[in-house]
Amino acid sequence: MDIIEAKKFVIEAGKRLVETGLIARTWGNVSCRVSDTQFVITPSGRAYENLTPDEIVLVNIADCSYAGDVKPSSEKKVHASVYQLRPEMNFVIHTHQTYASIVGAVGYDINSMSRQGADIIGPGVTVAAYGLPGTKKLNNGVRDALKRSPSKAIIMAHHGAVCMGADYEDAFRVAEELEKVSADFIRRRFVTLTGAVADTYADLIAYFARHNNGKKDDTLASFDYYDSSREGNTAVLVSKRDGSIIRVNLDSPVETTRGGTDYTPSVDLHKAVYTAREDVNYILHSDNENIKAMSACKKVIKPYLDDFAQLVGVSLKTAAFDPTSVLKSSKQIAKKLKGRNAVMIKDNGALCVAGDKYDAEAVEMVLNKNIMARAATGVFPGTKAINKLESALMRVVYKTKYSKNRDK
Repeated sequence: MDIIEAKKFVIEAGKRLVETGLIARTWGNVSCRVSDTQFVITPSGRAYENLTPDEIVLVNIADCSYAGDVKPSSEKKVHASVYQLRPEMNFVIHTHQTYASIVGAVGYDINSMSRQGADIIGPGVTVAAYGLPGTKKLNNGVRDALKRSPSKAIIMAHHGAVCMGADYEDAFRVAEELEKVSADFIRRRFVTLTGAVADTYADLIAYFARHNNGKKDDTLASFDYYDSSREGNTAVLVSKRDGSIIRVNLDSPVETTRGGTDYTPSVDLHKAVYTAREDVNYILHSDNENIKAMSACKKVIKPYLDDFAQLVGVSLKTAAFDPTSVLKSSKQIAKKLKGRNAVMIKDNGALCVAGDKYDAEAVEMVLNKNIMARAATGVFPGTKAINKLESALMRVVYKTKYSKNRDK
């Protein structure tokens, strides 16, 4: 294929992946074969919506070498492996799509699927052995899986998926069908083992939470959710219920205004976080239905997906918020945020914190996926989280390197 044409397909694919929700931010990557010896691939850490042909990198299949100042995706070796081992494949998409990622977290191969799924993807979907992002171990796991399975999709343990096709449209069909197949795989497993029916994924999470909560009668009262931003020495809280605004001076005792004077317990909560964390400039109080369902469970949530380890931390802790003891509760929640970018609030969702709104939304996104994965482990025995050492390493690397250019 002509290089210019291939680059245009890659740019178009990147935009389409974001629009369909198969990838977000700069996560994942896309490539297109241009010959038996070369392919073009998306760059590292650049938004898909604004890519230009000059930013799409030409890479040699044999050794992944490239020319120029634009750095190709860190997963270029995975794409090269597909082109080496599957000469009939000309387009590759690496996604962090939700349901395929959850299957990768539990580590079970998909050995049965609908006729449509089999026609589009192949006879089954293999889960490749885990390796840290961008490493030789990760690539070796994908290569082994490619040799074991003739399918057009490989799921990467604790990471995402590799979808391939004869051309651009074929690869997209595979990625979209893989999400349907993966969701059905999890649903069927849940129904078979529990006998329960889950109309939504939040139902599955609620089932998990009920069976892992210990005491059954300790549900805490709800309170109004606010998102907020730091503006100098002021925190600006915005109600998720009605959009009303509260401004809080962070340097003085709690004094609030909302037209006249008013008060909500969230004021102390947000103030405690900003006081404890100078790096935090945005707080998102998540009311995502999956996160709210899991907040009924008091278990510590470990990383089952590597993007969770990177953006959130080595674990997610839960703290209770008691409106009758606001200051004490607020300080406990801030304390459990130490070294992390999220904390679960018992029965009341989670706080996701970051340097800005964009990154706080990303924290919520990966928190949601990891919670979904954690609930799925309840019906897939033997599932293990990513070990603490690897989680800590990813967290450090992300904070010192990747977060600077918002690349993963």
